[in-house]
Order: sequence, then structure tokens, then C-alpha cells
Amino acid sequence: DNLVKEFVKEAHSSGVDIFRVFDSLNYIDNLLFGIEAVLETDGVAEGTICYTADLTDPSRPKYNLDYYLDLARQLVDAGVHILGIKDMAGLLKPASAKMLVSALRREFPDMPIHVHTHDTPGMGVASMIAAAEAGADVVDCACDSMSGMTSQPSMGSLLNAFKGTDLDTGLDAERVLRLSAYWEQVRAQYGQFESGMRSGSSEVYEHEMPGGQYTNLKFQAMQNGLVEQWEEVKGAYRMGNKILGDIVKVTPSSKVVGDLAQFIVQNKLTEDSIVDLAPKLDFPQSVVEYFQGYLGQPPGGFPEELRRGVLKGKPTVSGRPGSDMEAFNFAVEEGKIVDKYGKEAMSELNVISRALYPQVFDDYYEKKKKYSDVSILPTKAFLRPLETDEKIVLDVGKGVKAEIVFKAVGDRQANGCREVFFELNGLPRVVEVVEESVAIGDALSMAKEKANPSDEGSVGAPMAGQVIDVACKPGQDIKAGDPMVVLSAMKMETTVSCPIDGTVAHVAVKSKDNVAIGDLLVMVEQ
Repeated sequence: DNLVKEFVKEAHSSGVDIFRVFDSLNYIDNLLFGIEAVLETDGVAEGTICYTADLTDPSRPKYNLDYYLDLARQLVDAGVHILGIKDMAGLLKPASAKMLVSALRREFPDMPIHVHTHDTPGMGVASMIAAAEAGADVVDCACDSMSGMTSQPSMGSLLNAFKGTDLDTGLDAERVLRLSAYWEQVRAQYGQFESGMRSGSSEVYEHEMPGGQYTNLKFQAMQNGLVEQWEEVKGAYRMGNKILGDIVKVTPSSKVVGDLAQFIVQNKLTEDSIVDLAPKLDFPQSVVEYFQGYLGQPPGGFPEELRRGVLKGKPTVSGRPGSDMEAFNFAVEEGKIVDKYGKEAMSELNVISRALYPQVFDDYYEKKKKYSDVSILPTKAFLRPLETDEKIVLDVGKGVKAEIVFKAVGDRQANGCREVFFELNGLPRVVEVVEESVAIGDALSMAKEKANPSDEGSVGAPMAGQVIDVACKPGQDIKAGDPMVVLSAMKMETTVSCPIDGTVAHVAVKSKDNVAIGDLLVMVEQ
């Protein structure tokens, strides 16, 4: 709790005025704590309802109008300044937008209402017009060149739709178009990271995947060797949501569903078999922690049979997860940063950053130690190799510039390195670099020992990924359920547990090894 409050305090002092407080399960205890933290800093608290399902569908009564109104009442009673509706997947259809916003406006006539959506199904403009006409004060949109699909609906379309009406925004459409032209050029630089979508897709009404997750999950599936099974992953996402109890899906609960979807495809599971096999399966860490209650309590509770199978006796939390946690020790975290990266890396902002995202922070600083400050590179030079005789000019300090001209790359040497030739401020230079693609290829091409599916003590990798921790060693006595190896694939972590009581006879992997599904991790003898 003290870490959350310190983060809000630091964010507010750094210039954040409005805090959109939402919870990935709409769990009111989490929401109330977040609102309290914002109000203590004198920030503007936007209490947010995460929208899911379909208000117009009577077959899904869990998320009906009464559900959303009851949540809104609790947020208003907590003292929020704004009511937000966060439609993270673009599921809010025009009729639903009218129904929900109208009901909120009737009950809270003086409360500002803010609606956020994604345009994945191509319905965003129509839905935002309906929301505005029903009484919303703010609707989110994006510059035309950055809008549509998994982004927000088009700003230009909305401005023109409202022009000359009582909802006219007064914004200058010509100036907005100039912004759009700029961002069109910027977007082209990052084209390689696009999701591959070419149009809106009403399929989102089936799988309900958040717009912000679609691109990330597709890339994650590609890294996990599932790109050819992307359609299956989307189908498994829908099935995973149903298995989990039809939950609200937004970071981090959406990650739970995404990790489970890939796990289902990798292990060829069905809706029935996953429940039957759960006691013998090592689920992704995010799924385990969800069932432990680490995100909070979902509407309607957990599916208990699956929960028992996934947890295998692990402890659970029944209330707000943070309420029983020990206070975060900032002094210890400061010491870790100084020890690893030196006093120059110490700042209040860095302490909070590493406390919240330790792996991301460490990855960033390790890269910075290795490559220095790459933010001075032009975007094109950062993302793609320079062409022969291409020149870039870098600002390396106050009044100091470096002119670099790329000349050539030498042949690969026996040690796996290449010489790179360039000019620095007109003088010839050469550096030797390791060809990382060769090193990675060599590591992946090494034959790995396979687990024997008929031998219960032969424990194989349940997914492709990298070993990030080995928690056992040869000769160690081990019990069923004890953790042995932690695997990670694009931030999807899985702890592989021992299936039987016995003794560790052989550990086939070490930290940072890459493994494929079925590769032997540990051999246990009874």
C-alpha cells in the first residue's frame, strides 16, 4: 500500500493531474484504495467502470445495467470527481452506450462522464456519437492517421459529426488534420510493429480481446511458435474467458486470459480436459496468481473445481491483496540500485520504477550499461541498419556533435565476430562485434534431451521459452508440488513443479537456456 501511495504522490508531483482509477476485475476494494491514494494527493480522481459483455444481450445477465449502476454508486460515494467508462475491447455498441450513459446521467446529473473505447470492430465513431448524445462530457478519440482498428475512433470523423450541432467541439478541424499528417509520418517509422490488421473486425465480439492486447498477444504467440495457430489462440482466448468464469478483461486480468489461451493451444486442451487434467498441469504463473486471489475477487467468484486443480493447495487471499502485505522497504531497494548500477542511478523515481517493474527496470539498465544512451539515435537508425555511406549526426553533449558514416561490414570470423567499418567525425574507425543471430542460432540448434511422457519422473517443458530459474539440484530430496524450474516466454512465466516424491537424479537445463515443448528439464527418481 505504501508503494502505491508513493507512486501516486510522485506522479502527481511530476505533473499528472487526472488519475483514471480502474481495476482489472472491477473489484471495489481495489478501486476504493486507489481512489483514496489519489484524493490524498489532491489529484483529480476518475473512478472507472471497466465495460465488458453486452448490455443488450439478455443471455449474459452478470454484467447488466444494475451491475454497472451499483458500481458507479460506490465510486461516487467514495468521492470521485469524474465517472469513467473504460471499454477496452470496443464492445460498447451504440445502443449499449446510449443505455449506460443515459442511466448514469439520470442518476448523477452533475457528475462529468468520460467514455473510452477502442475501434476494433469499426463501431467506435457510432458508439461515441451515441454516448455524447446520451450525455457524456468527454469521449476519447485519436488523430485520423493513428485511429481505427485496435486504436481509438477517428477524431476528424467525430469533429465533423458534431459540427453545427449542440455538441460542436469548437476545435479547428484544419489544425487537427495538420497533426494527423505529422503522426502519419511518425507511424510509418514503426510499421514493423503493426498488428497486421488491415481493417476492423467484428470478431472481437466473440473473443473480447482488449485493443491494447491484440498486437502484444499476436507478437507473443509468434515468439512462442504459435503464429501459425493464431486463429486457434483467438478461439482459446474466448474459451479461456469462459473457463475462468467470464471475467472483466483488462491489464492484468487480460494477461491471465491471454497466457491461458496460449497454454490451451500448446497443450491441446479442451474445455472439459483442462478441468480434468488441472491437478497434473503446471499453469502459467499469472493464472495461478489469479486463482490465488492476488488480483482481487472476480464478479461471481471463482470456478472452484478448476481453482482447486490449478492451486494444488497453494495459499489464497480472500480480500484486497495489498491490505495484508508488509510495507515496502524503500531503503533496501535504494541499496540494490546503488549496488547494481551506482549512485548515479539513484533517484526517487528509479526506486519506485524498479519496485513496480524490477525485471523491466533491470533489462533497461543492463542495456544502457552495454550500449549507453541510445535515445540520441534517430528513430530510423535505431530500428534498422544503416545503409552504406549513410550519415547520421548525434548530439552527444552540450555543444558536442558526432558525425558517423557507415562504410562496411567484414566477413564473419571463426570466433563468430564481424568487423564493422565506419567514420567518426571524418576519421576511419573499426569495431569488432559479436554476430548475435549466429550465437542464438547455435544455441537453438543444439540437440536437447527429450522427456519421456511414459515416465512420471521425466519432467518436460510444458511450453517453449527460456529458463529463468532452476530451484533444484541433483541429489536433492523433493516432494510433489515443489517448484523445480521457472520458464518465461515473452513475460508469460510458468513454474514447473515436481509431479512425484523422490530424489532429483538429473537437471538437464540451466538459467538462460532456451527450451522447446517436451525438452527434458529434470529427472526425478522415486
